Amino acid sequence: MEYIFSLEFIYLIASITFILGLKMLGHPETARKGNLIAAFGMTIAIFGTIFLYQGKVQPLVYSLIAAAIVIGTIIGWGVAKKVGMTKMPELVSLFNGMGGASAAIIGLIEFNHYVGDQLSIATIIAGLIIGSISFSGSMIAWAKLNGTLNKPIRFPSYNIINNIILIAILGFGAYITISGSDSQLYLYLIFFAALAYGVLFVMPIGGADMPVVISLLNSFTGLAAAFAGFLYGNMVMLTGGILVGSAGTILTFAMCDAMNRPLASVIFGAFGEGTAGSDASQKSSQGGSIKKTTPSDAAILMNYANRVIIVPGYGLAVAQAQHVIHELELLLEKKGVEVKYAIHPVAGRMPGHMNVLLAETNVDYDKLVEMEDINSEFQNTDAVLVVGANDVVNPAAHNDPSSPIYGMPILDVEKAKSIIINKRSMNPGYAGIENELFFNQKTSMLFGDAKDVLTKLVHELKNM
Repeated sequence: MEYIFSLEFIYLIASITFILGLKMLGHPETARKGNLIAAFGMTIAIFGTIFLYQGKVQPLVYSLIAAAIVIGTIIGWGVAKKVGMTKMPELVSLFNGMGGASAAIIGLIEFNHYVGDQLSIATIIAGLIIGSISFSGSMIAWAKLNGTLNKPIRFPSYNIINNIILIAILGFGAYITISGSDSQLYLYLIFFAALAYGVLFVMPIGGADMPVVISLLNSFTGLAAAFAGFLYGNMVMLTGGILVGSAGTILTFAMCDAMNRPLASVIFGAFGEGTAGSDASQKSSQGGSIKKTTPSDAAILMNYANRVIIVPGYGLAVAQAQHVIHELELLLEKKGVEVKYAIHPVAGRMPGHMNVLLAETNVDYDKLVEMEDINSEFQNTDAVLVVGANDVVNPAAHNDPSSPIYGMPILDVEKAKSIIINKRSMNPGYAGIENELFFNQKTSMLFGDAKDVLTKLVHELKNM
């Protein structure tokens, strides 16, 4: 009894650290500490399970476990240390996929051990299906994020095909459970069918919806882990899976609200697939023209401003310009300019991407202002500097009912007195549509690599 209690006590402590860590992840200032606390809980749960396990374990098994831990730690640590901030969404997708694969493998291994126990088989099949979908879907999301699959692929009547495949998978899973079949062929058929569905599920979804898809797949992995915890009667796996699943689900719907789109529209609408192509001309479809500016002119405008708002986007991350923009912020503040950052919920390639990027440079957390709080301040702002953001500042969301982003909450940059937009070119964003803001009379386009342009801007300000 004392033996069991010791392990259960460790699981209790680990579960508490998961809850506490998740709570602390809700604020940038405490996120790092929360991550470490949750990691500590996972560590003690793993070693508690290994060394306090009640049954007999062959020495070879311990050797294999030790080897797996060492190899996994080295690979995970090395990849995480080397990955750039621009690649962080890809890393999240990759690691999330590994979690789904683990849940699927558990189902493949444990199936024969529980034949005849309908509840356990139902749990195994559910975990196998969800984990497989999460794995293959995450791999496609990873390929989309790193540019390997840079365009959505839509098959004829793909919604109908996908729904038929999903219904068939669920029906086949129910048959295996109810019939009590011990067929390995059936098991692998449903495994590969779920893998195929994961590919078909994510393949047609456009890049603009990737933050939502990542959150949704993350919730799938958490749910699959929870099923594994239920199967083994392991409370720490169950708790962790429920927390991940519920947090991913909540975040998914929060992202949908930020885009003013129902989840069904994200899954079946493939927003972001539109005409991507670059219109390098300097004329809009309405006949407007753009106005170019230089780092020198932009520096003069910002130097004499009382309030400046910076809108970071994925282009800032691509150029690795977060340190330079923080230097610009500090320089402007020395000149008496009030500086804030406007953060859109879906800016970047995953939820919180911009917050993490700027936190890396030790930007004051109080200066990172969410969309709901910053929008009312644009009308009293002298200058807005948009760096690498596109769809999240496009007034078409307000003005054009035919636009695919119509109704999406955006940053009301157009209300500012002056707008400076830094982009490499006139290429559209992930939504593949023209940005009306580029042709606004108050807008000046500052073309070039973000890091190079911001460095020149800092240099000009220092000389004033």
